[in-house]
Amino acid sequence: MKLSKRANEIQESPIRKLMPFANAAKAQGVHIYHLNIGQPDIETPQEMRDVYRTFEDKVLAYGPSQGLDLYRSNLVRYYKKHNIALTTDDIIVTTAGSEALVFALLVTCNPGDEVIVPEPFYANYNGFATMTGVKIVPLTTYAENGFSLPGNEKIEALITDKTAAIMMCNPGNPTGAVYPKSEIARIANIAKKNNLYVISDEVYREFVYDGHAHTSILDIEGMDELGLMVDSISKRYSACGARIGCLISRNKDLMASVLKFAQARLCPPTIDQLAANACIDIEEEYFTNIISEYDNRRNFVYEELQKIDDIICLKPTGAFYIIAKLPISDADHFAKWMLTDFRIDDETLMFAPAAGFYASEGLGKNEVRLAYILNKDKLRKAMNIFQKGLEKYIEIFEK
Repeated sequence: MKLSKRANEIQESPIRKLMPFANAAKAQGVHIYHLNIGQPDIETPQEMRDVYRTFEDKVLAYGPSQGLDLYRSNLVRYYKKHNIALTTDDIIVTTAGSEALVFALLVTCNPGDEVIVPEPFYANYNGFATMTGVKIVPLTTYAENGFSLPGNEKIEALITDKTAAIMMCNPGNPTGAVYPKSEIARIANIAKKNNLYVISDEVYREFVYDGHAHTSILDIEGMDELGLMVDSISKRYSACGARIGCLISRNKDLMASVLKFAQARLCPPTIDQLAANACIDIEEEYFTNIISEYDNRRNFVYEELQKIDDIICLKPTGAFYIIAKLPISDADHFAKWMLTDFRIDDETLMFAPAAGFYASEGLGKNEVRLAYILNKDKLRKAMNIFQKGLEKYIEIFEK
């Protein structure tokens, strides 16, 4: 029997594909420092965990397809604190940001349509595009200039009669780049000029450093009809397993159509919405503390990377990832070799080869993404393993 075209074309996760090698190492008693995936070690807030501990409903019933009214009403208050004025009708709760992204593509694009995406980008965009029959058209950005966006001419040169949207992540995964308001406004102006939607993935909105500020697509005047915002609690509350996100737009017709897709999957998980709702009024001190913690981790990892000869790596200003261009030819082979062959005191390191974050063939082959999601003591050990492993790898394979 033949598999579907989608089944044959969907990309393997560049983040998870090395897990068999990691599992084999663990079976041999090797400890692995995981910098390959955005799973923070920050504690999930007590307010959230208490909901799971004290939940007493005798029946865990279906909820509304658009999400619990209580939660959506409180989300309106949350976004108001971020100067984004919404009504509950502008919000549909989703099963994590992943479902929100799929819904966004389904509601803005026909099969065969094109979406322009700055690369490198969150690798699962490829999977979402395959699932929805959409073609990603990469807009290449470069480590040498901190993955900043190119000029209007290069962006508009990619627009065809099949282009339906521009999709971007701000702050960026995997780059850690933060686009200032002027750049978001520039993308919005291109979208308005060419009648394109802008799908803005903003799940890292809190994690911005060095005095920079996050700008939502919904902050930009004139984007009520064309702007879609994707959000998630996974990183905000260190609750990746709760799987609660939302899709937001002030475009009433668009949101009415999103609701029909939401009805087709019945409803987002009820208890996880209640847990997320418990965090809406979490003390500002919580975010102050964790942002300070991530900032310290970022500075440490960046400083350790700068000790490596011939590395290209500018300090990221958001999220909790850093991409480094290394003096090697095959980061994928390097990542596997670290798991299969390199040890310091029965410990090694796992990270993500960056080629899987690109759509353009051949790009990113000498780049890696590190997620600084471990505490400083573990990061110190992990970065020592990284540096020593890279030295050995170059000695064996690159000389």
